Order: sequence, then structure tokens, then C-alpha cells
Amino acid sequence: MPGQFLSYNAPRRLIHLKRKSGAMLSTTVEEFVVETGGHQSFYLAAGPVDGPLIIFVHGWPELSISWRHQLPCFASLGFRAIAPDLRGYGGSKVYARHEDYALEIVVADMIGLLDALGAQKAAWVGHDWGSPVVWSIASHHPERCHGVANLCVPYYSLELGLDACLGLIDRTVYPEDEFPLGQWEYQGFYEENFAAAIAPFDADPAKAIKALFRSGSPSGVGKPSRTAFVRKDGGWFRGAAEPPDVPRDGEVISETDLRAYADALTKNGFFGPSSYYMNHPANAVYSARAVNGGVLEMPTLFIAAEYDFTCECIDSRLAEPMRDHCLNLTSKVVQSGHWMAQEKPAEVNAALAHWLATSLTDVWPK
Repeated sequence: MPGQFLSYNAPRRLIHLKRKSGAMLSTTVEEFVVETGGHQSFYLAAGPVDGPLIIFVHGWPELSISWRHQLPCFASLGFRAIAPDLRGYGGSKVYARHEDYALEIVVADMIGLLDALGAQKAAWVGHDWGSPVVWSIASHHPERCHGVANLCVPYYSLELGLDACLGLIDRTVYPEDEFPLGQWEYQGFYEENFAAAIAPFDADPAKAIKALFRSGSPSGVGKPSRTAFVRKDGGWFRGAAEPPDVPRDGEVISETDLRAYADALTKNGFFGPSSYYMNHPANAVYSARAVNGGVLEMPTLFIAAEYDFTCECIDSRLAEPMRDHCLNLTSKVVQSGHWMAQEKPAEVNAALAHWLATSLTDVWPK
């Protein structure tokens, strides 16, 4: 069975995580809330307080609990493992304007969290929208990074704005006359009709999570991602008013995990999480100010999901700019769908641990 986790009304301390096999770990995960520059960040923490810091940054529409398989693993290795809820999510502060979710502001939240933790540097790990956040921390604040690792979304792509991704679309899969924005059509729909884009998610967050959080399958190789049809269908789920009621995929989330996601997204709604899609022009301007011309000299790790057909990096050119801008890059492929850290935690943890042990030897716990 997949690992279980808390709901947000659980005790603030003594949270025990389970392995995907169901065996209990002895690691304790604690909840914290910190105020930084007027922003409130909720985060989970595990491992020795004096251990080297590793910070896991989730994506859309996830939470700190998306790293429930990673926190106890790296805590048990001697790291101080941290996973925040990004702004707009879970126990962190929610904002009412799209522009409050621009990358520059979210990066400032993460630097504020690092300051609050009393650390100069961390190893950073991101997934989905957490990847552009982590890549941007590396490109704008390299002095705050031992190294960075990201899942699914490669460097020098989405954090530059949507336009930067269009020239990298595989037009053999996405003919321009049919899919002008390729697999990114759904992001165009957010910009054109934000209210319609989020309406079905807000209508039933539990059904939405069940529909979204699916394990990967090779059956989609060479076919358009479902995200490519959102604009022509007039919305997610073929334009339906609410998500279909599909069975929960136990390879990705347990019933307890599902309730935690649904409770948090019911409380806060999808406005904040989906506003991350509404700042491409501002993000492009911000990315243009990256230090060192955006070239990353620190150790970097990219883990591609073989069956992630939106962030498809196996046969398309999406990851090419990353290889030109990361001077110390390690690349891995995991046979999973988009929700890699939850679907294939053993493989993800092994890749991260090997990279940390071989590329960040000075950071590895003594």
C-alpha cells in the first residue's frame, strides 16, 4: 500500500510516516509555521536539526506531503529534510491576486524560509512548478545552493515563460495547425479563461485529485498529452462541470493521502495554485536577470519521467537548453508518470541519494 500521511488537523508533532510497503519508519516529522517578510510558510521537517539541509519544493496541485516518501528517507541518512507548502497551498498564506504567485515572489519566500532556518545554503529538490522555483533559486541565488535537483521539468524551459517552450515542441506529435501550443495548450486556456479552467477542480477537489494523480503507462508514448486538448475541449475533463469519479490510483496515493489533499484544496481552493500559470510574462522578465547569464556551475540533477507526456524529455527537445546551461549536470530517467516521487519513491530516492553522495560529497552527513 502507498505511504500514509496526516490530515492538516493532525497533531503538530510526532507525525510518523509509512513506507510505501506499509512498514513504519521510526523517523518523526514535525510541523512548523514561520513568518518571513509578512508571508506565512507552513513546512514539515525531519532529521537532526544540525544535519545538512535539503529542501523539497512541491508543484501543482500538491502539498508538502507530496514528499512523504522522501522526508523520512533522507532524515534517516542524517539530513535535515524540509518540505514547505508553497504560497496558496495547505497551511501557507493564500493571496487573492494572480501576480502574487510570480516566480520572483515565490523564490523570495524560499530564501526567507532558508534564512528562518538559520542556514546559508541548502540542497534543493523540486517537482512540477516546484522545479521552476528551484531552478530560479539556483540561477538568481547560487550562493544559497549546494546543488539543485529537479523532477520532470528541465532547466531553461518553463521558468523562462511559456513562449520559451514553444520552439521545443515535438511537432510530429503536436502539429501546429491542431495544437499551436503543443502540450502546453492547457496553460493557454488558463490565460484565456481562468475561471473556467479552475471551476471543475473547485467543484470537487477529491475527484480532481483522483483524476489527476495517475501512474504512468507506456501506452501514451508518441501520442498527444491530455493537456493538449484542454483548450479545444473548452476546459479540463472535456469541458465537464466537475471531474469524473474515477477509482483512486493506489500506486500513487492512499485514501488517507487523498483526504489530506482534498481537505487542503477544499479549504484554500484552486485560485492560488493555478495562478502560477498566470505569470509567464513576469517570469520571463525575472529570468532575464539571472546571474552568470543563467549558466549554472553548481552540481545539478535532472530526473525525467519516461511516461510524463506533458513534460516529455525523452524524444523531444525540451531538455536541450538545460544541457547547454548546466555545466555539472547529471541526468536520470525513471519509468513513471508525472507524479514520480509518489509513484516510484524508491527509484527517486536512490537517484537523489547517489547524486548527493557523489556530486555533493562535502554536504553528505558525516
